[in-house]
Amino acid sequence: MAKYNIVERKEKDASYRMQLRPELVDELYDKILEKLILEKKYRDPDYSARQLAAELGTNSRYVSAVVNLRFQENYSTLVNEFRIREAAYMLVDQRWAGRNVEEIGLAVGFSNRQSFYASFYRMKGITPREYRVQQAEKLKK
Repeated sequence: MAKYNIVERKEKDASYRMQLRPELVDELYDKILEKLILEKKYRDPDYSARQLAAELGTNSRYVSAVVNLRFQENYSTLVNEFRIREAAYMLVDQRWAGRNVEEIGLAVGFSNRQSFYASFYRMKGITPREYRVQQAEKLKK
């Protein structure tokens, strides 16, 4: 099995995170969830924190700070988690049974096979293809 180059990111010291008003954090948190989950903006491989901030009428530093405070991760990791959750569902959904793994990765917003496989492996501990086979075996039992 191929090994993926997975490196943990160091947390940056950003004092401005603590200077955000709790009301603003709550408001931005709700709006971020609305954009990413309800509108499924995570499916767009080019959708950045900067674009999200512009749509919310704020700046990307505030978006990043809220994501860090509320989700304890960075924007890219959060977006990839939404993508992986949807991909995991699609990999076992019969409506997607005729699609290959790469097509599913593209459908959930990954721009290429490598980033999809690396993110999926990081989150699930197995490749998307292995996940699909494993879940199919569970359904047979």
